[in-house]
Amino acid sequence: MDFIKANLLTIITFTPLIGMALVLLTPQQRTRLIQWGSIAFSLIPLGLALFMWAGYDITQAGFQFRQQAVWFPQVNASYHVGVDGISMPLIVLTTFLQPLALLMSLRIERGVKAFFALFFLLETAVLGCFVALDLLLFFLFYEISLVPMYFLIAQWGGQNRRYASFKFILYTMFASLGMLLAIQVIGIASGSFDLLYLFSDLGRPFTGNNTINALFEDANTWKSVAFFAFTIAFALKVPIWPLHTWLPDAHTEAPTGGSMILAGILLKLGGYGFLRMVIPLFPDAAAQFAPLLALLALLSIVLGAFAAWGQNDFKKLVAYSSVNHMGFVAMGVAAAAVMAADATRHTDAVIAASGATLQMVTHGLSSAAMFALVGVVYERAHTRDLTQFGGLWSIMPIYGAILIFCSMGSLGLPGLSGFVSEFMVVRGAWPALTPYVILAMAGLLVTGIYILKSLQKVLHGPLGEAWRHHPLPDIHWTETLAVAPLMVMMLALGVYPLLALNVINVGALDIFRLLP
Repeated sequence: MDFIKANLLTIITFTPLIGMALVLLTPQQRTRLIQWGSIAFSLIPLGLALFMWAGYDITQAGFQFRQQAVWFPQVNASYHVGVDGISMPLIVLTTFLQPLALLMSLRIERGVKAFFALFFLLETAVLGCFVALDLLLFFLFYEISLVPMYFLIAQWGGQNRRYASFKFILYTMFASLGMLLAIQVIGIASGSFDLLYLFSDLGRPFTGNNTINALFEDANTWKSVAFFAFTIAFALKVPIWPLHTWLPDAHTEAPTGGSMILAGILLKLGGYGFLRMVIPLFPDAAAQFAPLLALLALLSIVLGAFAAWGQNDFKKLVAYSSVNHMGFVAMGVAAAAVMAADATRHTDAVIAASGATLQMVTHGLSSAAMFALVGVVYERAHTRDLTQFGGLWSIMPIYGAILIFCSMGSLGLPGLSGFVSEFMVVRGAWPALTPYVILAMAGLLVTGIYILKSLQKVLHGPLGEAWRHHPLPDIHWTETLAVAPLMVMMLALGVYPLLALNVINVGALDIFRLLP
């Protein structure tokens, strides 16, 4: 037990690779063993993550469960991992969604072994991003996370999967190049990639002796280069308008399980990067450009909602809703950044940062549920065209009830988790970004419209002509099992948000404690 506690983060991060190895060693023809064995094994990282959550001390500031070892001494990079209140809920969310996404992938028939193995590789890569306390280590895991998602889209996606997967890898690799440049510049300036050292007065990059004068006379030029490289990379990952165009194609063409992980987890790397790196390392620049980020967040909220309203493809509607909802994460980040330098406004800044983190969690739950439910109806109808549905509640009543509940969760109905997180972002951002918050309310209005449109088109009205003589079977028990835990957590966090906020608030406070 002492060994597990001392190495808990490493065990959680790399346990999925054992699952990947077991899948690869299983004969290809043992399809059911691969599928159900993978689902069962994916519960191990979840159990370990919950064990870590139970052992997290909310009275202790800073990173916990830390582990550090020599890794790349030639450039002063180390294997350094740890968690705080920002990364902890995202780790639990990642391990929570993995078995549910695998449950929704039971209908995969081609290349089952490779499909499930890639899911385990993706889980390790994402967990590595959330636990890394070394910039070079973070970049390594970040890059690895792109590979399995690319192949999941390219090999098991829809008709335009080649285009969507190429666009996904092109956009994200472009962002990665800028991030690598920023990491290199920081490493040269401070002589280390260790985040805890970089947060300290001695190691803070581009201050004191930690500067670079190469190529540019003004030492602050490299600081600006690093700031914008990080900002663009994470803005593209969120994604924030107008860097969002890769997302609808990737979501629409990805298999159902892939869409659940892409929306539920991978997008959160952008918001996490802002809170973990951009604000603590560049507080002045973040505060200076926060109004611009708030404007882009506002446009993401409003234009994302209008774009979702205009869709007749059910899956593309849900994809654009992610742009809309993740805009609130960006708004919370902008509010936290603009108020970070003012100690008298730290309470509002903490509320905004906590709201942004909780919004990442709640969106992960609701978006995964919605993509799963789109996949359920697509597997039966072989179309996502909303104009061809109608009246499905009469033949799929259980599916209809679940769809309404999850749609209300996505809408932000009071009593469900989405309401709490969006309210916190609005409350935290109000003192510093009042005009942006007021205008963002238009996005909430349109959110209600596109959610009600999708429900009306799918469930209500006369039954579609195609389904009158060939009724669609109701949701299967395995699909219900995949969505039910998401519904439970949406309700639990909506009724008792302190379940997560006790931990998140500690991490949000630490962000501003680290500032100079």
